[in-house]
Amino acid sequence: MAEQEFDYIVVGAGTAGCLLANRLSADPANRVLLIEAGGRDNYHWVHIPVGYLYCINNPRTDWCFRTEPDAGLNGRSLIYPRGKTLGGCSSINGMIYMRGQARDYDGWAEATGDAAWRWENCLPDFIRHENHYRLDGNADADGEHRRFHGHGGEWRVERQRLRWQVLDAFAEAAVQAGIPRTRDFNRGCNEGVDYFEVNQRAGWRWNTAKAFLRPVCVKRSNFVLWHSTQVRRLLFEEGEGGRPRASGVEVERGGRVHGVKVRGEVILSAGAIGSPQLLQLSGIGPVDLLTEHGIPVVCELPGVGENLQDHLQIRSVYRLTGARTLNTLAASWLGKARIGLEYVLRRTGPMSMAPSQLGAFTRSSSEYEHPNLEYHVQPLSLEAFGQPLHDFPAITASVCNLNPTSRGTVRIRSRDPHQAPAIAPHYLSTPEDRQVAADSLRVTRRIAEQPAFARYEPVEVKPGVQYQSDDDLARLAGDIGTTIFHPVGTTRMGRDDDPRAVVDSHLRVRGVQGLRVVDAGVMPTITSGNTNSPTLMIAEKAAGWILAGA
Repeated sequence: MAEQEFDYIVVGAGTAGCLLANRLSADPANRVLLIEAGGRDNYHWVHIPVGYLYCINNPRTDWCFRTEPDAGLNGRSLIYPRGKTLGGCSSINGMIYMRGQARDYDGWAEATGDAAWRWENCLPDFIRHENHYRLDGNADADGEHRRFHGHGGEWRVERQRLRWQVLDAFAEAAVQAGIPRTRDFNRGCNEGVDYFEVNQRAGWRWNTAKAFLRPVCVKRSNFVLWHSTQVRRLLFEEGEGGRPRASGVEVERGGRVHGVKVRGEVILSAGAIGSPQLLQLSGIGPVDLLTEHGIPVVCELPGVGENLQDHLQIRSVYRLTGARTLNTLAASWLGKARIGLEYVLRRTGPMSMAPSQLGAFTRSSSEYEHPNLEYHVQPLSLEAFGQPLHDFPAITASVCNLNPTSRGTVRIRSRDPHQAPAIAPHYLSTPEDRQVAADSLRVTRRIAEQPAFARYEPVEVKPGVQYQSDDDLARLAGDIGTTIFHPVGTTRMGRDDDPRAVVDSHLRVRGVQGLRVVDAGVMPTITSGNTNSPTLMIAEKAAGWILAGA
């Protein structure tokens, strides 16, 4: 047992966990264990950017969760991908580097009463691990870019390695519709249209396992990595003042169940689905849920698994005339061969592309002071994820409500740690969200109607121009909306007097000693953009607090 005692145990080798393990093990005096339920990230499709198509809903790399049938989606259930491999969701996501808006973090500071979460105080944590391509030996980089971006860190940010004429035309149409151009989505206000920057290196996906574990971290004698290891529950002992203290974890490894002790802290980085599930399995959560499943209550925290937020994207498909899109390029085996050869020889072309290339941020109506919509625009179309491309040239313009007011839940179904929890996002469950959904489809139509896009003679295939009223469009949003895989908020941080807060502003679990949650679940409200990079920032900030506290 002496060999199985650590200063820190990090549960989950995903986006946050890999960075935490790197930072905590940098001091050779700290013995750090990183535990991942999934396997190694040695599946070739993890590393080829277009490989997300083969990683999502693949049990080798994805937990293959599904949502509960959702009334807001007219009874539909959605696949709900979560990474199950080293690197976690950074190994299967869209690779988009996006911080959100300054107001997101200022809102967190207000919700927690802690100025550490203000935008200006989060910016150094973004910069610390960043390695931005525009600063690669570039003495001419403008001062503003140097103020907002870093170089030499582990997290590589690059421009995409292809452009599409049809997307350039859509961008120009967006400008004609009143959306300004931008050179940088990540300076605190992301309003505008441009190609997304991505987490890639020379045409390969750059996940957090590459960035933070290899080669530096894995060579440290004080660092231990267990993959293919399921954490069954947290272990507790009596701490100071009679409060429970996390004393370790119970794991299932190599066909054997055993405990592992911790001297310092257990840190949950299992994500906005995995962390609340593990807390509930360990007796921390709503009393009625724990009692229902016969789990002894360690600490009553009614907010565990509540406050689930996600971005629901509504896909508009436009059939085009005379356009070069992936639908036509990949229509034959010869076309596919050319695409493959280009990637092998140059690491460019469609195999190097992120799921979405062009982005835009704007308002659904004039009543919004800040951009509340995000577009992911793709030079392709299909009926649903995993299905073949359409046999006609087309683009997909997906739009999401950045600040949904709908709230969902994550709740265990049993005491079995192998059984997936019940995930109920409750999409479009508020009048505000249904109105934004209807208005966002009108914004998409306004862009597609502009002169810059007219030469392609766009025809709206989905949802269809016959749908015009608010009620029609909101119902259609429920029919065609899909998740962009941004669940957050299920272990949210808050003030001491907030009964629904799960962790305090330094991410310590309330009522329990020696236990933190460090992942997207701690966000009080979802960021106004993609959530991977904000999760890294959270981990960077938490690592500093943990080391300072030690």
